Amino acid sequence: MDKRKHSQRRWFSVALLGAGLVATLALSGCTSGNANAVPGRADSAQLPAEITASPAADAKDVGPAGPITMAVANGTLQQVTLTNADGRQVKGELAADKRSWAVTEQLGYGKTYTWSGTAVGTDGKTVSLTGAFATAKPKRQVKATLNTGDDQTYGIAMPIALTFDAPVKDRVTAQAALKVETSVDTEGAWAWLDDQRVHWRPKEYWKPGTKVTVTAKVYGVALGGGSYGKNDVSSSFTIGRHQVVKGDTQTHRLVVITDGVQTQDFPASYGLESDPGRVTKSGIHVVMSKHASYGMTNPKYGYSNVVVPWAIRISNNGEFVHGYAGSIYAQGKQNVSHGCINLAPANAKIYFDTVLPGDPVEITGSTQQLGAEDGDYYDWAVSWEKWQTMSAEND
Repeated sequence: MDKRKHSQRRWFSVALLGAGLVATLALSGCTSGNANAVPGRADSAQLPAEITASPAADAKDVGPAGPITMAVANGTLQQVTLTNADGRQVKGELAADKRSWAVTEQLGYGKTYTWSGTAVGTDGKTVSLTGAFATAKPKRQVKATLNTGDDQTYGIAMPIALTFDAPVKDRVTAQAALKVETSVDTEGAWAWLDDQRVHWRPKEYWKPGTKVTVTAKVYGVALGGGSYGKNDVSSSFTIGRHQVVKGDTQTHRLVVITDGVQTQDFPASYGLESDPGRVTKSGIHVVMSKHASYGMTNPKYGYSNVVVPWAIRISNNGEFVHGYAGSIYAQGKQNVSHGCINLAPANAKIYFDTVLPGDPVEITGSTQQLGAEDGDYYDWAVSWEKWQTMSAEND
């Protein structure tokens, strides 16, 4: 794994030169005598304050994500101010022991920030904090978006998908800024599908009721090639009931199993097997969206905006489960569709009403397998062993 240092630290015994930000913090306490001495501690000797600023004094091209900190040895910080070029003070927080201070808000790109304040050493002498640093001017700011939303409920196969609007060259640093927290112990991993898409999925289907929070703190993070993150994104959601749909192209049935109980068994018609372009692919599909009606278009096969009811998208290769009265004659008997799973409209409505985005639809029996060419949510078509090798930790 590529280990990188995102800041530089230098020690100064008289003045703090470096980078940082935060509002002025006025701190009480004496500034004469040995007020900072603590009996029994190494710093109880009368020593001058030693200040560490991160980044270093006069640093250029500093990533706004930091860390932007100030620390003192042999003493305490009395007042710390970080201001931008317009004189506005940056928000920050002083540690309880008054030995360190850190920025608590985002810095801007292409800005100069200046330190001021004081520290007092165990020798009782006051030291001024001074210095300045400049943040980076990105060649490009890369925006990140998540597929999950706050307070939503998803099915047990839902992947977490983070998409960047431009290629990420430094995937190691980008992935280090990503975090997934779960209410129950869940084994999972990030995997890069390409240089703009990184997904997190559990090793096995999510446990029902799991509460999940995903955070991508990529603002100010150097993503390689002069690009930096444009924004932070996060969401908190819940995993719903355990529902799995099992479709067999050879028996022409679609079975719904909810919380371990078979609730539906529908006759279905899958893609015409004699035409490779119409085969419904085997593998674990994931419900991506659902629509009360949807216009189907396929120029290759000569149809456009054929509106069907109760359409549930299960991949980005054009596969849906939907109602279609025109194939009722074949449902349960033969496969005649252009790749979708056809149900009688009444049956499609029954299934539609139970669906959550993220539900798995497990298809078996066909001559082709779901894969990377089939769009965004092919996560479960990849073995867990292979999935783990797609992490940036292996770059």
